[in-house]
Amino acid sequence: MTLASARHILVDSEAQCLELKQRIAGGEDFADLAKEFSNCPSGQDGGALGEFGPGMMVPEFDKVVFSAPLNEVQGPVQTQFGYHLLEVTSRQD
Repeated sequence: MTLASARHILVDSEAQCLELKQRIAGGEDFADLAKEFSNCPSGQDGGALGEFGPGMMVPEFDKVVFSAPLNEVQGPVQTQFGYHLLEVTSRQD
């Protein structure tokens, strides 16, 4: 089974998600922004979600995590929880 590790920032609006993505592109630290802005408890760990396999997260999340290039910020990705910035940190078959 393929396994991946990822981190994310969860916010309420697409606009805030886009603003944070710009800040990361401008050199701000993903983990620091996750700690400050993420609505997910994982934010306290810099957004780290640990290792998981397909089907363990919501479908919109899985689609990105199991196809996106490593170490590139993806998003906004909308789920029933809100808007996510995602970064896949590892993936192995």
